This record gives sequence, structure tokens and C-alpha cells, in this order.
Amino acid sequence: MTTGVAEAGSRAPLPDISPKPVPFIERASVVVFVLAPIAGVAAAVPFFWGWGLGWTDVAIFALLYPFNALGITVGYHRLFTHGGFKAKRWVRIALAILGGQAWQGSVVFWVADHRRHHKYADQEGDPHSPWAYGPGVWGLTKGLFHAHMGWLFRKERTSRTKYAPDLLNDPDLRFMGRNDVYVLIAASTLLVPMGLGALLTWSWHGAVTALFWAGLLRVFAGDHITFSINSICHVFGKEDFKTRDHSRNVWWLAIPSFGESWHNLHHADPTCARHGVLKGQIDISARVIWLMEKAGWVWDVRWPDPQRLAARRANP
Repeated sequence: MTTGVAEAGSRAPLPDISPKPVPFIERASVVVFVLAPIAGVAAAVPFFWGWGLGWTDVAIFALLYPFNALGITVGYHRLFTHGGFKAKRWVRIALAILGGQAWQGSVVFWVADHRRHHKYADQEGDPHSPWAYGPGVWGLTKGLFHAHMGWLFRKERTSRTKYAPDLLNDPDLRFMGRNDVYVLIAASTLLVPMGLGALLTWSWHGAVTALFWAGLLRVFAGDHITFSINSICHVFGKEDFKTRDHSRNVWWLAIPSFGESWHNLHHADPTCARHGVLKGQIDISARVIWLMEKAGWVWDVRWPDPQRLAARRANP
């Protein structure tokens, strides 16, 4: 993880966080930054089709991707970080395992970093603000890399005892946060698709291609989408609700992020279990929570409160 915003002694001061249009050149740099890696992977698909990629790999990818995405969005984020609802023990354990398979760290570390992010959003102390190096094309480019993945290489770690004491007091989560246990959870991310590929094709070739496309590539895609919430959704988009930071809504990330890119409402009302609260804002994670509530697996869900939302509207 690289140096955090708290160490930004020589960096440009954080810009005014009042809503302002982002210049076109800065918007263009953001699009290139996000889409270039995805375009590179997409370009490889026709080249490898029929030899290193087949329908079995695509099917396994499509089957497994939602589980790990929900492990992050519903589990790590809305349940463990913000307490948007309460869940049965087996649901908590399952979500913690699925989130761990996304290769974004153990639940305790993830939650500590995210709570710190909310405490200092886009100010000194935020571990991954894209505004850490100031505005402008060069400052924003450096800031985007920092917010997207550079911060993961910083030397210091967010204090778990300060930001996630409740998780450390949970025996199940503390156990899954152990290095040896987390390594097993992370390994299952590759072993499961590899096993499915071997069983479905009854060949080592099928096992290896599934390992790559439905294992490693699935992790790449999921992590890149999550990191985009840290970077893209704090640079440009629409502000429907008043916040003290740069959080914005980015509609074109809504489906791949399972509703996490309705980021502006999330920062306006962090404990709300639904982020896409306005008409047309699809929030897959919220729908999954709703289904689990109907099944009796979760309860005390913090659904949007109309009065609280009205008080936070930027432009009613």
C-alpha cells in the first residue's frame, strides 16, 4: 500500500469541494484510465477464442462473478462496514468468505480502511482520495492511480483496533482474518473455477483455461470495478445529495458494481442499505438484501427514509 493522504506534506492542497464542472480533458483522462485495461482484455478474447477460451470458461465466469461481487458489496461494505442490516451467523460467515475470495484483503482490514475513508473523505487522512495531488490533468492522473490501486502499496496499515474493534471482537471474523485462514480463502478463488473447468470438460486444458479466465480474470474484473468506486466516483458524475466530499453517482458503473456507483447517496447516508434510491437507479445489491430479508435471513434493514433523503437533496 503507497503513502496515504495523511502524508501529503509536499502535495498540492485539496481543492474546494463545492460542485464544479470537471473540464473535458480531465474527464477524458478518467475514461482512458478506466477503459484502457478493460479494452486490452476484451481485445484478447477473439484472439484466444477456441484455443485458450471457450463457452465453459465464460459460463463459469458468469456463475462465480456475482457471488464474490456480492461478498464485497453486501457483505464487506453494507453489512460489516456500515451495519446496514443484521444477519444470521451463517449469512455473515458466507458473505465474509465470498468477500475474501475477491482478493481485496480480509474483512477486518477492508472494513478498517473503508471506515477511515468515510471519516476523512477527500481530506487529509483519507487512504485513497483521487484529489490527494490536487486538480489539473497531471495532479488528477497521479491522484487517480493513487485512489485506484496505488494506495494499496503504502507501507502503513489502518489501525484495526481503532476502526474495526467490533469485528475483532467477533470470533468468526477474527478467525477468518488470520493470515493462514485468509490464504485458504484466497486460494479457493482459483481452485473452484479450476475444479469446475476440469469436471465440465474432463481435461487439464479445461482446468487451466478456467483457472485463467474464470479465476484470475474474474478477480481482475471485480477488483477493477471496486477500485473504480474509489477513483472514478470521487472525480466526476452527478451530485443528487449534499455531502462534504467529492462523492458522485456514475450511472454506467451501476450494473457491474451491483449498485455501488450510486456513491453520492452512500456518502450522504452511509448506513442506508440501498444506494440507488432515485427513479431508474438500479441497485442489484439492495435487491439481494431485500430477498434475504423476505427469506428471514436478515433483519433490521436500514431502508431509505423519505424525510432524511429530502433533507439531503442537493437540488430538490
